[in-house]
Order: sequence, then structure tokens, then C-alpha cells
Amino acid sequence: DTINEFRAAMRDAGITPPDVFDADGQLHRFHQEGDKSGSRNGYYVLHLDGRPAGVFGNWKTGLRSTWAADGKRMSDTERETFSRLIEAARLKAQAERRAEHEARAIEARSEWAAAAPADPAHPYLIRKGVKPHNLRQRGGLLIVPLFDAFGLLWNVQRIAADGSKRFKKGGRVAGLYSPIGDFTNPATILICEGWSTGATLHEETGHPVLCAMNAGNLLPVATAARESWRGWTDLVICADNDRFTVGNPGVTYATAAAKATGAKLIVPEFPDGVPGSDFNDLAMLRRKGGRHE
Repeated sequence: DTINEFRAAMRDAGITPPDVFDADGQLHRFHQEGDKSGSRNGYYVLHLDGRPAGVFGNWKTGLRSTWAADGKRMSDTERETFSRLIEAARLKAQAERRAEHEARAIEARSEWAAAAPADPAHPYLIRKGVKPHNLRQRGGLLIVPLFDAFGLLWNVQRIAADGSKRFKKGGRVAGLYSPIGDFTNPATILICEGWSTGATLHEETGHPVLCAMNAGNLLPVATAARESWRGWTDLVICADNDRFTVGNPGVTYATAAAKATGAKLIVPEFPDGVPGSDFNDLAMLRRKGGRHE
């Protein structure tokens, strides 16, 4: 029937359709496989009045497609109606996301203010062989602060003794970073993924470091850094070498970030058969005299 045809068109376009459709002419959002839990990047509008028609897409990938039951192109009026609905829903989703980020930021700032300076003997710090720097601690959890380019704290990452990590759910992450070191007129700024990697890089080089927390955030952080430190500062992207992962996302994202911002790129290299992916792993290997377990 008509709804099954609409569902098939979505699948053909690479979108996983929802289980149930509301053909009420209003915009509906739904989760896409592989996206973060709770996100609703998929959307559709479908009506069955007159000539059944609809539009669907994915806000994360930018995909957008129209569909009509008779296979003909939509009229200009239909396209305009759908476009207005989608734009209104997009703005509403942005506002909801911004409100959620601001609410989680208030909680994060309260948590940060209540935390004490991190214990240098915390098991995670000992295992990684780094100092606590600017971290704080609540109970057994290390608290990693995440700031924007204006110095506002928006989120925190909690690190447990076993190394498990968790951001504040629903909080902002994109474009945020955890800084380590002195950023007063820096000649060079290093940008990496994880906090322990950043701590290692700072301790080994003396350069200030921005920890982006994940590979996908390297470009937003590098872009913000380029805007904040123009001209006189060299940016260096310090990649994770995910050589055992298909596509090596650490190097792939780091390379893209370096090219887009005119930054330099360095990648840790390991002997064949030796485990490890980041500069902390490399430093720990060197401290053990090249031995690995």
C-alpha cells in the first residue's frame, strides 16, 4: 500500500524507517541506527489526502528526498509546504537541544564547583603515568572539565578507576575541549583526543594541549583554536593511530582536521606486533624500555 511504498523509498535512500507512520501531514522525527542513543536525526512528513506525497531525510547526514505515490514530481506548492514544515521543525529541534545543553551545563558547573582537586594517586592516573593537572575528583570519579572557546564550562567527563568514561547525558560535546597547560601567547598548541593522551603530550613537550575527547571533535576544536589563536600560533593535531580498526578513524579524522585548518599532523608509530594507539601508549612503552605485555 501507499505507506509501504513510502517506507521502501526511505530504505532505498539509505534511511532506516520507523516502525509506525503517522500520515497526518506533520513532521515526525525518529531514531536512526548507528546514531547516539536518544537522538532523532531521521524525519518525515507524509499525507494521504488527494495525491499521497511526502518528504523524508536525515539531519545528521544532510540527506533529503521527496516522494509522491504516482512517481511524478511534487508541485511547487507541495514543495513549499513541506519546506516550511521541515524548517520550523529544525528550528524547534535546535531550540530544544540548546535548552538541554544549557540545563546540563548548569549541572556540570555545580558538580565541578563541588569537586576537590584530583588525587595524584588515583588508579587511572597511576596506570596512565600522568599527573592530575587541572582535574578534580568526587568520590572515586575523576572530573574532566569541558570548555568552549570563551572559557565557559558546558560539560564534564567522569573517569572511573577502571578507566570507563562517561559524559553528562544530554550535554554538549561538539566544539568543547579540556585544556592542559598555559595558553598565554602560546607558540604551539597541540590538539588530541583523550585527556590522558593530552596530559602525556603536555608533560613530554611542555606545550599546551586541547583535548577534544573524541576523533569526530578534532575538526570543531581545531577550528575554534584557529579562530582564537590567529597567525602567531602553530596548531599540531596529534592523532590516535587506530591501526587495528577498519578505516583507522583516528588518523582519518585527524588528517581531515589538519587539512581544513592548516595545522600540522603527527601520528604515533609502533613496532609491528606491539599494542597501542595513542601517544600515552607510546610513552608508556618507552618508559618500559620498549617491552610490552
